[in-house]
Amino acid sequence: MSVLGDDGRRRCAWGDRPDVYRRYHDTEWGRPVADDPRLFEKLVLEGFQAGLSWLTILRKRPAFRDVFAGFSPEAVAAFDDADVARLLDDPRIVRHRGKIEAAIHNAARVLEVADEWGSFAAYVWSWEPEPSPPTEAATTPAAEAFAADLRRRGFRFVGPTTVYAFMQAMGLVDDHEPDCHVREEVEAERARFVRPGPRGAPPPSGPVGP
Repeated sequence: MSVLGDDGRRRCAWGDRPDVYRRYHDTEWGRPVADDPRLFEKLVLEGFQAGLSWLTILRKRPAFRDVFAGFSPEAVAAFDDADVARLLDDPRIVRHRGKIEAAIHNAARVLEVADEWGSFAAYVWSWEPEPSPPTEAATTPAAEAFAADLRRRGFRFVGPTTVYAFMQAMGLVDDHEPDCHVREEVEAERARFVRPGPRGAPPPSGPVGP
């Protein structure tokens, strides 16, 4: 469902208000990303969102970036017990030991995947499904398969719903409503986007997921 905003633009209903949502919807959500730290950031933040609203996490994102070293997988993978204690003591973020420890654990898994594939992005984009109409479903078969492979690799807090939200946000799918003013622009970005391929392989020219 879309709504007409007070700025005269029609956008996905969830992304019209408040302003922080509108900026995120208009400038980030659904646009393809091939940067490992940004992909890692989103995967971590989706895990922190479990049981909370994305608005809560989005408002705290600057603080998360600060305390998690800009979401450098190399830096976060090196965090120790003192860092866990530091994060648990920081009121600016969601202080949940399990999620904090999962973020550190997942950073090491990201580095393992990057070592195998050449980059974390190459692995992530190997799960891009064939294009399909926008859906309001909480997950899809492609997300379920992606989540299962992440869990097989040892990742934590990566259920199918979390993984599908990650896929939507990072541009692996475009779930902007057909009449959303951003959809055409996002589709153009996706068409220009060079999909990262595995180490030593030419980048794929289109959707490559299972």
